Amino acid sequence: MPILRPKLEVPLSSPTLPAPVMFRSAYVPDHGLYPEHQHAWGEFVYSFSGVMEVKVLGHHFLAPPQYGIWLPPHLEHVGLNRKAAHHCSLYVSTPLCHPLPAEPCALTVSPLVRAMLEHLRLQPAGIPAAGAETRLLKVLLDQLVVAPRAGSYLPGSEDPALGAVLRMLEAQPGDNRSLPELARAVHTTERTLMRRCQRDLGMTFAEWRQRLRVVRAMPLLEAGQTVETIALDLGYGSASAFITMFKKLTGSTPDELRKAALG
Repeated sequence: MPILRPKLEVPLSSPTLPAPVMFRSAYVPDHGLYPEHQHAWGEFVYSFSGVMEVKVLGHHFLAPPQYGIWLPPHLEHVGLNRKAAHHCSLYVSTPLCHPLPAEPCALTVSPLVRAMLEHLRLQPAGIPAAGAETRLLKVLLDQLVVAPRAGSYLPGSEDPALGAVLRMLEAQPGDNRSLPELARAVHTTERTLMRRCQRDLGMTFAEWRQRLRVVRAMPLLEAGQTVETIALDLGYGSASAFITMFKKLTGSTPDELRKAALG
């Protein structure tokens, strides 16, 4: 696993940024890892393709391309990605972090925010922001302040029974056993699992399983696998059923998302 270091024009130990808001983008190879680090400013992390993963405060945050991850100042965190990806970070000076969430979370990325991030990514590297770009960074920050918060896109659970079920599905996302069947496999009841899903995940078991399948499908789509193959591997009886679920959760069909990632 390649060990990567956060690239900044200012040391991580510095108490301030040289500008109120800074944008950086980078290509990350397969299994890239940013070791545990922290800084005195906030950071919004976004991946233009694949699934961004950040470990912070004992939690594992995942964000497909319709979400980014917000990290308040002074938080120890680790960044990683399983597949090669192009990602970016928006560094926000401490005084400007107050309107943003006080806890790490996923933020919904609107088409406008994505377009601004894409525009910034295409600008020459190493040139300080000035004029129009400085104004764009301020607008981008304003959009993040009002972005819907999503906690973690794919939350986990430390509950012995529910955690065991989630781990089974993460190992075999095409497992189509019903919730009662999975409950019996971990020696509990369907009702108990339903209660713990709402308590620990903040969503139904069915929605969590769909999100897991979206997360697993994205790198396969970007690797060029057919929608039909992915659908079958993820437990769907037909490509159309998979496409319907995927569009419902992401707002795009699998092919539309693949084209956007490759573009």
